[in-house]
Amino acid sequence: MNTVVTGLRGRGGLIIHAPGDCIPFYANAPARQRALAAPRVPAPVPFDWNTWDWEREARLPSSLTDPGRCSCDAPDPCSLGDTPCPWTRQIASIEIALGDAVTDDGQEVWNLLAAHAIADVVIMGVHTNICVLSRPYGIRQLVYLGKRPVLCGDLTDAFHRDPRGHAWGTEAMLRHVERYWCPVRPSTELLATW
Repeated sequence: MNTVVTGLRGRGGLIIHAPGDCIPFYANAPARQRALAAPRVPAPVPFDWNTWDWEREARLPSSLTDPGRCSCDAPDPCSLGDTPCPWTRQIASIEIALGDAVTDDGQEVWNLLAAHAIADVVIMGVHTNICVLSRPYGIRQLVYLGKRPVLCGDLTDAFHRDPRGHAWGTEAMLRHVERYWCPVRPSTELLATW
C-alpha cells in the first residue's frame, strides 16, 4: 500500500489518510492540522454512515452484510470490537508525508477535495463491506457527493467469518462494488495510468 501511496503522491495526488477511530493519535500532526485547516464547503448531501442501499444494490449473504465482530479464521472471535478499539493508529508502514492530510470525518474529506478541485478518488483500505463502502467518507458517500471513486481492489479485503473462506468474501465484495458503485482496479493499473 505504501508503494501505491508513494506513487500517487509522486504524480501530484493528494493523499488523505483516513484511519477510522484513530484521530486522537494524530491530534498534533501536521497532516491532521492540514485537514482541519481546509475551508469548509457546504455539501449537497448530509454526511453519515451509508449502510446497505437495497433499492440500489443486490442482497448479499448476511455473513458479508452483518459480519459480526471478528474476521479471523479462529473458531471463536478474538475481539468483540468494544471501545477502546484494538487499533489506535494507521499501520506505521504507510508513510504520512509532508502535504498529506489525516481525517476520519466526511466533511473534512469533502473540504479537502473541494480545496484541491478533486473529482477522482482512489480508495484503498479495510474493510470493503464495512468502512470502505459505508463510512461518511467511503465509496457510497463519495458517489452521493458526485465524486468518482475507484477502488484499488488488491489493497482491500472483506470482514467476515463465512465458511467459504476469506478470499471468497473479498472477491464477492469486489464484484459487488464494481457492479453497483464504482470501478475496481488493481494497484499496478492505477500506478500505470494515474
